[in-house]
Amino acid sequence: MGVSAIALQGLQQAQLQLENSASKVAGMGLATTSGSESPVDTVDLSKEMVTQLSAKNQYAVNLSVLKTGDEMTKTAIDMLA
Repeated sequence: MGVSAIALQGLQQAQLQLENSASKVAGMGLATTSGSESPVDTVDLSKEMVTQLSAKNQYAVNLSVLKTGDEMTKTAIDMLA
């Protein structure tokens, strides 16, 4: 498995992590208890914020790996040409 494939997989995992966390936050307060009209707050916002920041950092790191791999490929092609 090449560097690009690993970085792309990391980007996809970060995206899924961010989407799951955002979905939890967006749905906060929508769930209700059985027989009650008041919403139940079951989302830990601090945990979800940490999750979203972690996903952002993972995305940035994997993007940096892709850029570095691209630069290395370009340099190798330039040296051979």
